[in-house]
Amino acid sequence: MDIQSKKVQAKNEEWNEYTLTNDNGMIVSILNYGGIITEIQVPDRHGKFENVVLAFENYEDYLENPGFLGALTGRVAGRIENAQFEVDGQTYQLTQNEGNHHLHGGDNAFHNAVWNVEPFTKDTEVGLTLTYNSEDGHNGYPGNLQMEVTYTLNNDNELSITYEGESDKKTVLTATNHSYFNLSGNLKSDIQEHVITLDSSKFVELDEELIPTGKILDVDGTTFDFRKGRQMKDGTAADYKQNLVANHGYDHYFLFDHSKPESVIVQDEKSGRQVTVSTEQPGFVMYTANNLNEGLALKGGISKKYLGICLETQSSPASIHHDGFPSVWLDKGEKYNKTTTFTFGTFNE
Repeated sequence: MDIQSKKVQAKNEEWNEYTLTNDNGMIVSILNYGGIITEIQVPDRHGKFENVVLAFENYEDYLENPGFLGALTGRVAGRIENAQFEVDGQTYQLTQNEGNHHLHGGDNAFHNAVWNVEPFTKDTEVGLTLTYNSEDGHNGYPGNLQMEVTYTLNNDNELSITYEGESDKKTVLTATNHSYFNLSGNLKSDIQEHVITLDSSKFVELDEELIPTGKILDVDGTTFDFRKGRQMKDGTAADYKQNLVANHGYDHYFLFDHSKPESVIVQDEKSGRQVTVSTEQPGFVMYTANNLNEGLALKGGISKKYLGICLETQSSPASIHHDGFPSVWLDKGEKYNKTTTFTFGTFNE
């Protein structure tokens, strides 16, 4: 087990990049800027190590990062309709950074904050504890929010992310990580032939602006039924309305049935790599890079549509305006604590 750190430059800014390595040779690199994952090196079925997340070739591109590559997102991951909500009769107006709506905590939020980092090493794991204080009123949110995010890598090739938070006022909070996974290794192909298996029988309907309508739909008979596994291209090629509103793909919240330990399994048949997701969260947003900015220099290639898949475990921002959705509300003094574990491995053809 090992941790290394180095200084990196992004125009006039200097950040720290930490590299965690386990005894199997798996590598995870993370910036103190945005808690951004810049690299995950894991082996294919033949033992060849390659990177399986989208990352910019040049660090300065993270200063803009419209696709939130690898970043922590919050206070609320996802879209808040009309960028406002009420708490005890008081309306809070958030910054509008996607049309009339509020996306991923606003323009200056978790994804581009410089976090304090404390590395740690134990017998069978290495990791980083990141802390950040979001002040009362920042981007319109109520409450001084103290956040702590812990990345942990162990010798079972498990990367766990634990999110903890506490506010001195009632507020909203659901944080996630916005890494784009591509198991082909070093971007040899897009994700169209990745096979996804979900422990989910329901998903949230979206309108044309990708805002939840308030309806929860059954996956039965649709391209949203991943319970027995299906290739991503089944949805990107479909004329099902919910695929079309997401620009021929997925950008939807799935509610987990929690009928099995693994909520999500992603597999790439050519490389033999797979990642499984286990989480306490009630659901996740599956985003298939349908609107990823094209032509940006990435490690291993150039950005384009369908180049990665985001597995954003979280509660649903729809709970702010609709009943029956996993809640993002956090009471004063309540302790927010959620863990998601990504387990990397291989499978046989």
